[in-house]
Amino acid sequence: MNTPSVPLLRALTEAGVGSRRRIADAIKNGSVEVNGEPVESFRHPVNLDTDRVSVNGKLVDLKPRRTVYLMVNKPAGIITTPSDERGRRTVLDILPAKYRQLRLYPVGRLDKDSTGLLLLTNDGELTYRLTHPKFEHEKEYLIQIDGRLKPAEKTKLERGFELEDGMTYPVVVKEIKSQPPFNYSITMHEGRKRQVRRMLASLGYRIPALKRVRMGSLHLGNLREGATRELTPQEVQSLLSSRPPKSAAKKF
Repeated sequence: MNTPSVPLLRALTEAGVGSRRRIADAIKNGSVEVNGEPVESFRHPVNLDTDRVSVNGKLVDLKPRRTVYLMVNKPAGIITTPSDERGRRTVLDILPAKYRQLRLYPVGRLDKDSTGLLLLTNDGELTYRLTHPKFEHEKEYLIQIDGRLKPAEKTKLERGFELEDGMTYPVVVKEIKSQPPFNYSITMHEGRKRQVRRMLASLGYRIPALKRVRMGSLHLGNLREGATRELTPQEVQSLLSSRPPKSAAKKF
């Protein structure tokens, strides 16, 4: 399986070289070399298998020693980043100690106020497959809103409509009654920043609670809030073996 290229800044951040700001400064200052050549672009593509990257003349080990796939049921109030310069608690802070030095990185994002399924891994291939739009991995969210969607509002969500950053793709909206306080589920394959909240806000609804319960074939299940578990080999293989829909080539 070919390892996809990743941007230089991301590769070094995930390798644990330092904070994004420190790495960005090193790149701008010409202190980072790829295959012996100085590189000053944050987005310079790096192949984790074949490229040699050094910082201040010191070779960086870009490949983690142990591949880990970790599911977390994220509580509210936790930041979905490896570190936070403002000192807020991050998802790495709530992991068992044995995982904290493994260069794990969140796959996608959940905003601070949202809860539910979050995947952390040091496998760049899986991250690529779960986050690149062409693979169209579904993400399912349970949401709580005050009141009920009007039929026209539900249709608008399902067909897609214009937000400030472009047209949304169609989603699947279902009313639910068995999982209070949530009263709707939304299934989508996009992952824009705070997209579910922004879509509902554009219709005049506030979301007091939002919980992700599925990413592709991976279900949160009964994992308690704040808890973690490693994925089974079968779960990992299912995520890695999924292929883009035939229609994806026409969309991107």
